[in-house]
This record gives sequence, structure tokens and C-alpha cells, in this order.
Amino acid sequence: MPGSRCPRPALPVLRWLPRYSRAWLPLDLLAGLAVGLTAVPQALAYAELAGLPLQYGLYSSFMGCFVYFFLGTAKDVTLGPTAIMSLLVSSYAFHDPVYAVLLAFLAGCIQLAMGLLHLGFLLDFISCPVIKGFTSAASITISFNQIKNILGLQGIPRQFFLQVYETLRRIGETRAGDAVLGLACLAALAALRAMKSHLPRAASVEPLAARISCQIVWISATARNALVVLFAGLVAYSFEAMGSQPLTLTGSIPRGLPAFHPPHFSTAAPNGTVPFHSMVQDMGVGLAVVPLMGLLETIAIAKAFASQNGYRIDPNQELLALGIANILGSFVSSYPITGSFGRTAVNAQSGVCTPAGGLVTGALVLLSLAYLTSLFYYIPKAALAAVIISAVVPMFDAGIFRTLWRVKRLDLVPLCVTFLFCFWEVQYGIVAGVLVSGILLLYSIARPPIKVSEGDVLLVQPGSSLHFPAIECLRDTVCSRALAAASPPRSIILDCCHISSIDYTVVVGLAELLQELRKHGLSLAFCGLKGPVLQVLLSADLEGFQHFPSQEEAERCRGAEPWDSRTDPFSSTTESSGLIQ
Repeated sequence: MPGSRCPRPALPVLRWLPRYSRAWLPLDLLAGLAVGLTAVPQALAYAELAGLPLQYGLYSSFMGCFVYFFLGTAKDVTLGPTAIMSLLVSSYAFHDPVYAVLLAFLAGCIQLAMGLLHLGFLLDFISCPVIKGFTSAASITISFNQIKNILGLQGIPRQFFLQVYETLRRIGETRAGDAVLGLACLAALAALRAMKSHLPRAASVEPLAARISCQIVWISATARNALVVLFAGLVAYSFEAMGSQPLTLTGSIPRGLPAFHPPHFSTAAPNGTVPFHSMVQDMGVGLAVVPLMGLLETIAIAKAFASQNGYRIDPNQELLALGIANILGSFVSSYPITGSFGRTAVNAQSGVCTPAGGLVTGALVLLSLAYLTSLFYYIPKAALAAVIISAVVPMFDAGIFRTLWRVKRLDLVPLCVTFLFCFWEVQYGIVAGVLVSGILLLYSIARPPIKVSEGDVLLVQPGSSLHFPAIECLRDTVCSRALAAASPPRSIILDCCHISSIDYTVVVGLAELLQELRKHGLSLAFCGLKGPVLQVLLSADLEGFQHFPSQEEAERCRGAEPWDSRTDPFSSTTESSGLIQ
């Protein structure tokens, strides 16, 4: 039909695949390869952080790439294991792969349901100070968690404060080989990161040699995790060939692709079988924290890169993509995944044009599982620890404390509560931060700013909408100011220009306020009422209700006795009659 709009395809891949350009292919291939070289060593490191066998990091790194190709709406985003998600899995899966895979399935179901029900708005109640407090605390706890691998210590407890105590107590047991290699890897990663951030963009007019040199440095810095792990593996292999091994190695990793089967809904225990309902009870609050933090990471990353690169995303579609990725991932023994900021940044900086780059990344992970796992035996744990520390250190935002001190000091309360409680347990920090933020939000609703101007008429102006917790505050303010004066004014004007909605409790409170003021010979008039608010008040048929279109007209007519809606000189105006209909 001429002039009609074509319906938008429901499947996101159909929105860009039909117009895929041949010029995009080399850029997508390069970006997928760069992300893959970052993803493989990080997958091994994050599995170590989650307390799972290392192959589970690789099992978790390819399904998200394939699912996002079909369902993703942001060309830059990559899904896979992350440091924060691995930390949460470590807390709620008890280092048991069966629990971790089931957690991925259940988290995916919750995320999928939230996407179908359009419940993504719930994430808006997690404020930025809470997120910053959590990520900053997670940066410290994750980094310190890896110190034991840098120093070659064994048997260090998981709880943060016990970690600190045991690490300092046993620092004399440090293995020199692990410490030297770990510190060298950290220095190399930091140097390569700095080189990349200070690398100038090579202009087309520069000599060919200069452009090639810049490209080599850029590729080396982008694939720094793979290069450092490769170098450390060669060092470990050299020691093994010479008959001595001063390093703690990763060990054997099963070769081959994971079997495709549903997650186990029960698990064996020394005294019998743990049924499904007991496993769910064991995970507890993790069934809320894991899916919510996964959604939060993915949507925040997608929005950040979409705004930076000038395109829009569909948040609910992102929820669906993440939920399906976790559900299908659990069928290949994946633990919960989410959007990765570091790998997404590599993807964007590599010039990716479409989500097709994820196919290359996923294929590279599958090739690693099929053919390279025997080589992973020689990767030192100190090198993987250095990769994790290098990835999470930038998450610590020291400047947020100074920024909030300048902008709004009250926001430091949820920030500090979240930050400190996360050192005890991650879930306690997030819950405490959200509760404190909620209390501050509710307090601002219950105690809105109220401006009072005294004169011949007492003018009261609430600064925001009135909801039921605020009506007592408004009544107390009006009564205390109107009745406390030596010569109370004959009338009070309630300027409602900032009020866009009220509820039934507010209407009841206003009726009681009118009645109380009338007992003391005072009158209350309303002005600046918006249409919906005026309709509610007129429908309530309040005794003594009087309203004026503007504050000036209310002051001009303040001598009218008595003030009653039945004798309202403005009730028959065009504006009022139009609102009543």
C-alpha cells in the first residue's frame, strides 16, 4: 500500500543482515579475532575466580556470542563471563559446577521473564552510587582474591577479611617463582595498556613504515592478555623441559566441546542426593542478585556504547537476548554470563560494524576447546591472576567520592554503605545500598520542599507532587504557620502549580485540613491546579473547596465570605467547566 510503513522485523538480525555490506566483513572479522584473543585467557582466569574448573570459563564464552548475533541490538556488545559475575558465582554456586550451571539456567529464566513482561524499569531503582560502591568494592575484593595466586599461596579462605589476615600471616610462604612472574605479567599488562591509551592515530599521509608500526603496537596492546599468557606459558614450558618447575601451573583441562544436555536439577552429596528445591534454597538471594546484576551490566554497557556511537538499543530486547543466552548456555555447561565492558571496548575500538563479529569470537573459543586445551596445562596461575587484576583495577572509581561530595553529599551514604558492606558479603552490600537509596527516595517523597510566604495571605507552595506520605507534613506546615501567628491571616492559598497527581489519602488529608482551618475561622483556597488534580478534587466534593486559576486572582478575591465551591466565582469559567466535563 503506498505510503504505508513496512513492519519492523521481530528478530533483530533481520534488521541489519539483509543490508549487510561486503565492506563490513573485514572489520567484523578483525574485531571478532581481537575479542577472541582477549576472551580465551580471560575465560580461564574468570573460571579460576568463580572457583570452577577452568574449562567452564571456555564453556561460558561462546554461546552468548552466537545468541547475540541473532537477538542483540547493539553492534558492540559481547556477552560472556565477567569478573563481577564470576565473583557472584563464587558466592552462590559454592565452587560446584552443578550449582553454577543450574544458576545460569534459573537466572536466564528470570531475565527472560523480565524481558517478556517489560520489567526492565526495576533496574532504575538501583542508583548510580550503589552501582559505583559495588563495583569499587568488587575491584578491591577480586584483586585481593588473586594475590594468593600471585604469591603462590594455597588454602586461603574466601571471605575478604579472613583473606587479608591469612595472606599477611603466611606471606613468608611466598613462592619466589610465582611472585616474580606474576609481578612481571602485571607490569607488562600495565605497560601495554598505557601504550594503547597514548598511541596516536596514524594519518594516511604518514610513511607506510610508521603506519605499520602503529598497527603492530595497537594489535599487541589489544591482544595483551593473550600475549602475556602465551609468554608465561612459554616460560613455564621451558622450566618443565629443564626438569624443574618453580611455578604453580593450571594443570590438565579436558579436551573437546561440552556435551549438549539440560542442566542437572539435583546433585549427589556424601549423604544422598540434594533435590532441586534444596539447591534453590541453598542459592537463596543469589537467584535475585545474579540475574539483576547481569541485566544491569548488560544494559549499562549497551546504553553507554550506543550513545557513544550514535545508535539506539531496545532494553527489553537486550533482556531477552541475555535471558536466552543464559538458558541455552546452561545446556553447554555455562555458568551465568553478562555483558563484558572490557571486551565490548575492544570490539568497538576494532571497528566492528555488526554483531557478526561475535561469530568469529565464538568460533575461536570453540577451536580453543577442540584443539588447544593441552597447551593450557602450562599456563601459570600467577599469569591468570595478573590478567584478572589488570581487568578489574580500572573498575575502582576513586573520583566518585569527590564528585558526590561536590554534587550531593547525601548520595555518599548509599555509596559508602554499599562499599563497606560488600567487603562482608556481596549480597549484603547490594541489598543494604538499595535499601538506603530507597529510604532516601521515600523520605524525599514524604517530606517534599514546601515554600511558605507570609503576608496578608499565607501562601503555601509544595515543590513537588503530593503522595500519601507527604500529606501529614503539608497539614502540619499549614496549621503551624497559620495558627501560630499573633494575627492569623483570614485566608491561606495553596499554590498547586508543581502538583501533577494526588491520591485518595491526600484527598482525605485535604478534607481534614479544610475542616480544621474552618474551626479556627480560616479559609483555604487552591490555585494553579492542573487538570487531573482538579478533576480529582471536584469529584471528591470537598466541603468548603475553593479554587482559582491563578495566585493573583486568589489573592484579589481573598475577602470573599464564606469560601465555598458552590459560590466559587470561577467555577463557571471556561477553563473550569472544561475540566469538569
